[in-house]
Amino acid sequence: MQRREFVLGSSGSVLGLVGSYSMVNAEITAIAEDGIDWYNVQDWGVEGRGFSETKSYFDRLPAKAEGVVRKAVWGLSLHSAGMSSRFNTDSRDLHVRYRLKSARVAMPHMPATGVSGVDLYGTNKAGADRWISVSRPSAQDVNYKWVTGIDPPGRNGRLYTAYLPLYNGVEKMEVGVRSGSRFAPIAPRKKGTIVFYGTSIMHGACASRPGMALPAILGRWYNRPVINLGFSGNGMLELELADLLGELDASVYCIDCLPNLIPDLVQQRTIPFIERLRKHKPETPILMVEDRTYTNAPFYQRSRDRHAGSRGAFRSGFNTLKKAGDKNLHYLEGKDLLGSDGEAATDGSHPNDLGFMRYAEHYKVALDQIIKQSPTQHALRPE
Repeated sequence: MQRREFVLGSSGSVLGLVGSYSMVNAEITAIAEDGIDWYNVQDWGVEGRGFSETKSYFDRLPAKAEGVVRKAVWGLSLHSAGMSSRFNTDSRDLHVRYRLKSARVAMPHMPATGVSGVDLYGTNKAGADRWISVSRPSAQDVNYKWVTGIDPPGRNGRLYTAYLPLYNGVEKMEVGVRSGSRFAPIAPRKKGTIVFYGTSIMHGACASRPGMALPAILGRWYNRPVINLGFSGNGMLELELADLLGELDASVYCIDCLPNLIPDLVQQRTIPFIERLRKHKPETPILMVEDRTYTNAPFYQRSRDRHAGSRGAFRSGFNTLKKAGDKNLHYLEGKDLLGSDGEAATDGSHPNDLGFMRYAEHYKVALDQIIKQSPTQHALRPE
């Protein structure tokens, strides 16, 4: 085993690969093993980490939140949902190796590729992100060859994005390239961050792979960083979460918790939650999102009653806040988020990949309207 050290100078572009992307001015050490140069993603940082003071690097909430948020929320915050790593290389072979926190790599209704996989996207000739490969874990320790002999990227290399597991935590992660290949780590973006707070749907259930989760899709469409604070079964408009969200430098907050709340709780918690968040961020746009309609709701009156009750209470809270003078509060109805054909969910509740694309299309309409109405929110505009 050999260690190769590359020091990026103040120009941030010693490898000559990146063009307009932000390089990392830091010492990057590659570990050479069996013809592969391995790079630890922590050396340049992953995107989607809202808090730096965490117990473990890939946690989603700060260490101080333990014992403040409920135990269930804390446990789910150890998942790496929404995080990604970006790099540029001219290598024609790409590898990933990582250790998961949990040996449960899959769930009955969600494959290992989504629960515990690392999803790889690359830019095409037009500069658009397109899917290439996803790892297929079967145990906690994963060593996977994403691609071999990929088309040459050209003299400037190719930009890649690796999306981390949705429903598992990560202890360590490295990306590997053919030994001797040029490699340029890309600094995590900060400007224009879209922050999502919600339920298992926001968390990523039941995407087939991490790049198909709602925040990841919208992050690609807007070419912006995202922070995923979806907590499966536990997105419940709690004031502790409003305080934590308020610490983030967000260009817009998307609040999508109704699937985890009965109508009475929606009525009790909506206004206090938004008011608490407003104490921290008086002007930042907030998008309030209704619950999706269960795809089998046409067969269950109780489901239709729950949707009606939750949406009525949520809309009432929104109207009250607007009348009180909140000019940067926005609303997205839920009845059409999954479409009307009943085909967009895995289990009637959680979107499949088709469902997440439909979700994202509705979100985009709402976010585009926020941009139109809030010209100062230029940070949301695609680059």
